[in-house]
Order: sequence, then structure tokens, then C-alpha cells
Amino acid sequence: MTTTTQRSLRDPREVIREEMAMHAVIKAALADGPLTVPQLAEAIGHPAVEVLYWVMGMRRYGHLVEMPDEDDEGYFPYALPGKGA
Repeated sequence: MTTTTQRSLRDPREVIREEMAMHAVIKAALADGPLTVPQLAEAIGHPAVEVLYWVMGMRRYGHLVEMPDEDDEGYFPYALPGKGA
């Protein structure tokens, strides 16, 4: 296991409070191209469960788009609209 998955789970209220600040971090990580949630988690140093929450919020409001094909492990990559989408 990596250190991002070994961290103890934080209070969901903390994760929710950070959502808007994490948009810029996630967008910066996706600047070079699409990434899956586990890849994003590793890139930004946060647990995948938190990254999933932030990515789903961003996707819902059009800040990210889901790519049509999943990887070998069944994860869909996400990209910035107009960048590899």
C-alpha cells in the first residue's frame, strides 16, 4: 500500500471544506492529460476516497469530463474539458 491509502480517514466535514481549494490542485494535475482517480490521488498526495469525492463534484458541474474508455483496472480517466476529452 502507498502512504495515500494508509492515512486514516478524516472527518467528512474537513474533506467537504477543502473541496473548492482542491479544484485548482486537481486541474493542475490534469494539465498534462487525463488521469484516473488513483493516479490523481498519487499525484496530489491525498487518499483516493477524498479525491473521488472532489472529482465527482467537479464532474457534476462541468469542471471535468469522464473519458469513454476505462483502464485495465476498470477506472475511467478524467480530463479537463477540451483537453484530451
